Amino acid sequence: MPITATRVVQKSMPVEIDTIGSGEPFSTVSVHAQLTGELTSVNFKEGDDVSEGQILFTLDRRPLEAALQMAQANLDRDTAQAANARAQAERYQDLANRGIAPRDQLDQARTSSTALDATVAADRAALESAKVQLQYATIRAPLAGRTGELMVHSGSLVRANDATPLVIINQVSPLYVSFSIPESRLAELKRYLALGSLKVEARLPDDNQASRGRISFVDNQVDATTGTIKVKAMFANENHRLWPGQYANVAVTLTTDPTAIVVPTTAVQTGQQRQYVFVVKDDQTVEYRDIKVARAAGAETVVAEGLKAGELLVTDGHLRLVSGSRVSIKADGAAQVAQ
Repeated sequence: MPITATRVVQKSMPVEIDTIGSGEPFSTVSVHAQLTGELTSVNFKEGDDVSEGQILFTLDRRPLEAALQMAQANLDRDTAQAANARAQAERYQDLANRGIAPRDQLDQARTSSTALDATVAADRAALESAKVQLQYATIRAPLAGRTGELMVHSGSLVRANDATPLVIINQVSPLYVSFSIPESRLAELKRYLALGSLKVEARLPDDNQASRGRISFVDNQVDATTGTIKVKAMFANENHRLWPGQYANVAVTLTTDPTAIVVPTTAVQTGQQRQYVFVVKDDQTVEYRDIKVARAAGAETVVAEGLKAGELLVTDGHLRLVSGSRVSIKADGAAQVAQ
């Protein structure tokens, strides 16, 4: 029987948890107006990257500027009246000390001065409130991120704290990838996580290049309905390779096995009871052998029991083989044998 074959090798292999995750923004902010007014300008395009503090929207400032001027005028007026009231209180104090002014007039002057001082304090608070309201007319980005769909346009009337946001900003750099692992592997994850930060790789289905991050969160309870626990990894995502809501293949590296017995996944066959391989013996016949698989890692499989390094395995041509079949290795299998 013509076959292709390859050698069993012993080498260092990572111990991983493989699963599927999805991207989550590091932070999400819904931008709302804090006052009602006409939207006079929109200073970005939907889908733009914006920086923290960048001006996004401006509202009509004229009513707010008029309110600020009125608050300033009230403060100036009451400040002058308060100064005059303090001066009168001082004069009545001097006259009372000399026995010329009655005590009740002194008390009235003091009360008037204190009341006007309180009015000045209220005017200052009103002035500060007017300044804050004027600042609300300029809406800035609270964080750096990517803007979503624009819900309003210049000329629209926006209302304070409307349920519909003006725009939603997602911070995508850094970015979380959220995934779930079986509860059976939670103890193993916790054990290695206690030794240090664990590396995580996220790879998009159509992309061979992996993004590297680290576990940043393990949920505080197992989901009883699915038997899994939620985990998050944080990625710098400077190249924006990962995206919120996008699915990715996730591999959590727990540790490294330096003496793993490794075979090509194509060599491993599945029987009724357990998995098996065909071993090519020195006399060019094959031997059926049951094995115990520890884990699969893409095109390679780590074998826990049944094989040793250097043995020759059939990787193609299994269909008509039985134990004792005589085989010949194809020419294209020579390269594999030489590995």
